[in-house]
Amino acid sequence: MVDMNYQLELDKIIRGIEVERGTKVPSLLIHSCCAPCSSYVLEYLSDYFAITVYYYNPNIYPEGEYTRRFKEQEDLVKSMSLKNPVLFVGGKYEPKKYYEQIKGHENDYEGGDRCSICYRMRLEEAAKVASEGGYEFFTTTLTISPHKNASKLNEIGEELASIYGVLFLPSDFKKRNGYKRSIELSNEYGLYRQDYCGCIFSKRAGKNRITKEE
Repeated sequence: MVDMNYQLELDKIIRGIEVERGTKVPSLLIHSCCAPCSSYVLEYLSDYFAITVYYYNPNIYPEGEYTRRFKEQEDLVKSMSLKNPVLFVGGKYEPKKYYEQIKGHENDYEGGDRCSICYRMRLEEAAKVASEGGYEFFTTTLTISPHKNASKLNEIGEELASIYGVLFLPSDFKKRNGYKRSIELSNEYGLYRQDYCGCIFSKRAGKNRITKEE
């Protein structure tokens, strides 16, 4: 089975939008995991969409870390100079809900079922908001990370699109040096690049790696 090239699928959608230049700019709700990951995605997609950045990440630990990432995302949206307007919407911080969802998967390896549950939780909330808000598309910045499973994220997004009646924008934002560009933009805007995904489990895994290396 040949893997889907999600970047090429996104290219097709963008070409269709360019053909329809002069008509209303399509609306896109982007679930964002953090400011650094969103930087390239916003630079790239704001040429074609009217974007709302939706920050919903109940997996983040501890709360102070969540607050820091939330504020940095909000500030980045305000500071970037982009072609089409970009809005920011902050979701609820619901760590209890996250721990309920991943119960029994606390000891999963990084990138395993626990992460897939977390992907779905965040993407489903974005799909609900996009559907209720009348957005034409929704997507996530998560595919920009070399450590995230783009195929699984797109699979979940497509499934939720059919449930909530809003189009999912396919992506693999790490392609075409997207991840590299996000690092450049992070340096340009002085963004805090965290050293763990966000959850307590990834934080512990990071500490364990450092200990072993030492």
